[in-house]
Amino acid sequence: MPYSSLNPNLLVKQIEQLRLRIHERFSERNIVKVCAELKSHAEQADARAEWISRPILPVRISIAGLLLMLVLTVAYFIWSKLQFTEGVVQFTETIQVFEAGINAAVLSGAGIFFLLQSERRLKRQRTLDALHELRSLAHVVDMHQLTKDPEHVLGDGRSTEHSPPSTLTLFELTRYLDYCSEMLALIGKVAALYVQEFDDEVAVAAVNEIEDLTSGLSRKIWQKIMYVHNIDRAMEGQDTIFNISMTRTEISGLSAPQPVSNRKESTNHEEIAEKNE
Repeated sequence: MPYSSLNPNLLVKQIEQLRLRIHERFSERNIVKVCAELKSHAEQADARAEWISRPILPVRISIAGLLLMLVLTVAYFIWSKLQFTEGVVQFTETIQVFEAGINAAVLSGAGIFFLLQSERRLKRQRTLDALHELRSLAHVVDMHQLTKDPEHVLGDGRSTEHSPPSTLTLFELTRYLDYCSEMLALIGKVAALYVQEFDDEVAVAAVNEIEDLTSGLSRKIWQKIMYVHNIDRAMEGQDTIFNISMTRTEISGLSAPQPVSNRKESTNHEEIAEKNE
């Protein structure tokens, strides 16, 4: 079903399209290389996920061998029990064969269980190693947007000797932050490829942690985008804009900022009251 699972080829194509979009606007910035690295991870994720979904043949052959040994042991036990000498069952030999059969069955069962768990552990370890790389890449993306502060673009305040340079316009800053947010979302989708055909609770939990990480980082980026958006609307002089001096907490929706139109109206009422006095 094409709409019920992620298509690795389409995911790689979307990442490549994002890389081209970033290159068209910020060809000299390292964010282009970060997106190219994400594309490389997505291509590797396709091959890795395919390997994880397939059975490991040496392990499966070993399991089949142990099962065959267990069946032969049980068959030999039954055959030995049915042996008669002068119409009387040899009780001592039966007990010895019975004990040997039990020991062989227990050891074979333990070996089968170990091999089954070892196959899952091998796949789990490879998945966790790949997810660790994606987690590190998400932090790299966050580092690239960390110093992209809207206040630096506006030139508010005095810059120090070690202040990061601000060469982006408000529009370019918005696009830069949006690209970072989109890359974080795609990192979560690449991580989901690993557990699409591998239902392991440890691996699924690791993927969920990466999705929580990328979502949290993306929320911080969108707070900056909304801040820039409100500044842009304020510069256009719309009637229902919000005050550009509001805090980022207000922008994130934790507290509702007061519209400028309401403040103007309240100011007019105060002026009228003063004149009446």
